[in-house]
Amino acid sequence: MIDGECYLLGIDCGTTNIKAVILSSEGEVIAETCRSSHFLSDGPNIQEQDANEWWRETVGVFRSLAAQVGNDVVSKIKGISISSHTVTMLPVDEKGTPLRNAITYQDGRSSGELYEILDRIGRDRFIKIVGGQPSVAFLPNKLLWYKRHEPELFAKTHCFLQASSYINYKLTGKMTMDIDQASRTQCLDMKTMKWSKEIGEAIGIDLDRYLPQPQAINDIIGFTSEESAKETHLIAGIPVLAGCSDAMASMYAIGLSHIGEAGESSGTTSLVFVGTDQKSKMDIPVVTKPCAIEGMPWIFDAPIQTSGGAINWFINKMAMVEKEYCDQNNINIYDYLNEMALEAEAGSGGLMFFPYLLGERAPIWNEYAQGMFIGLNMSLDRKQLVRSVFEGTSFALRHVVETIRSSGGKCDSLRICGGGAKSRTWAMIKASMLHCPVKILDEKSGDVPVGDALLAGNKLGVFPNLTEVINKVIRIKEVIEPNEEWMRVYDRMYPFYVSFYQSLDQELKQYKNVVNYLPNH
Repeated sequence: MIDGECYLLGIDCGTTNIKAVILSSEGEVIAETCRSSHFLSDGPNIQEQDANEWWRETVGVFRSLAAQVGNDVVSKIKGISISSHTVTMLPVDEKGTPLRNAITYQDGRSSGELYEILDRIGRDRFIKIVGGQPSVAFLPNKLLWYKRHEPELFAKTHCFLQASSYINYKLTGKMTMDIDQASRTQCLDMKTMKWSKEIGEAIGIDLDRYLPQPQAINDIIGFTSEESAKETHLIAGIPVLAGCSDAMASMYAIGLSHIGEAGESSGTTSLVFVGTDQKSKMDIPVVTKPCAIEGMPWIFDAPIQTSGGAINWFINKMAMVEKEYCDQNNINIYDYLNEMALEAEAGSGGLMFFPYLLGERAPIWNEYAQGMFIGLNMSLDRKQLVRSVFEGTSFALRHVVETIRSSGGKCDSLRICGGGAKSRTWAMIKASMLHCPVKILDEKSGDVPVGDALLAGNKLGVFPNLTEVINKVIRIKEVIEPNEEWMRVYDRMYPFYVSFYQSLDQELKQYKNVVNYLPNH
């Protein structure tokens, strides 16, 4: 263990926020800050972000931290680890300059290319190679779309980066890819842990040429340069780790320590983690990945496309009256909607919301899934409408958890971190939906950048016993038990949540093809 006072810097580049913390060698957060990120949606199924904004806001985050703690602490930062949303397609030229906006995992424009790839390789063979269900969220189809629709930019492309690896490049001058995000791209052969030549041939792209060779998440890829130090107000020479996805960092930040304890990182999207002692089959909707947490050799890692994003959509599109009232009376709109939802009965009078506003990932993996309200009637009131959105996102969570449970995972309790953990109403609904207690983490616990800092500290000898420091740093603020009356209501409604979508699946696929050719689309 490193002697003397020292610090770690963890940062997460999320879809809506770039957040960072400085963690002391005692495991205390001594500084934290946050800047906003923005989506660019210039058309149907388009979800992009500006990589220049990532770096600009990251610089602002670093400068804010440096100003909070002063030069003495900055000089004692022993390492930096960065996580990010994934999977992203950011093409850069030889100088590392972005050639276009980054295409994010939520972008669905390349669905045609996905089906083309599956026709060429075969769906079963594709799943066998990548170890997961095919989805438009991943990289092969996006690469093919880019090569086909923007050939002039493709000709200038030197490398494709993830969000965190772009920030790492700006810090160190090194273009890299961590093995965690590489395994999520669906370009990696999960048996050889190398870029798949078969998938590369199917899309006509030499993946070894355009994608950096994967490195372990705790590999030191380089050091902060003089130029980046000057820009960020850090110092030159700080070790920078390869980093990982926000999902991987979240597992550490949540403090999962034994099988039976599940976790949800609840933000714009949700990331659900359920440990198991056995590797799952490759052909199920949610598959296991190796996990480094002691006593938890495998983890079901399931992404839900729009959870907090659905709440924000409702506020921006359907709750303008409430938003205006809250603005005029200095009330937090989220607190106000939580109170409204509690005033409605469980089941929202039969109104059911499907939060597939950008398609859905786990467990249905369909980019053509659509957001829906089923059960609208003349007696509906605003409170029921609000509650149905909270319940619909919780039905989606149950769908994931039930799929995992049927595949060998065990969920006896759920730890929640992220913005969604601030909603007690939502947590009460989730506890009743899942039939298990929900553990709300302390506000200083469970934040993704803390997980990043813990990883850096473990690599650099500041935290040699990671399990010990996780148990010390991660604190539970409240345990919320299921409401038995709500449980009975949700148990009666849940089968319809699943069957309604299954009944409409093929029609929704055909309907989206029709909608794409309507005027203004």
